[in-house]
Amino acid sequence: MITFEVNDMSCGHCVRAITQAVQEADPGAQVQIDLPSHRVQVQPAAADAAALKAAIEEVGYTPVQAG
Repeated sequence: MITFEVNDMSCGHCVRAITQAVQEADPGAQVQIDLPSHRVQVQPAAADAAALKAAIEEVGYTPVQAG
């Protein structure tokens, strides 16, 4: 499981945009998003953390990988 903190994620649109971006980068990925804590958790099927981070950045957000 790869976890990102995305502090500029603030609404349902953000959740949908990030989910779609991750699934486009890795169609088999499972995405769980907790909006109140600004956490995005991804169980990748093929992509690595760098590719997932880049996908989230491409749709305008600033993910920080959580330890």
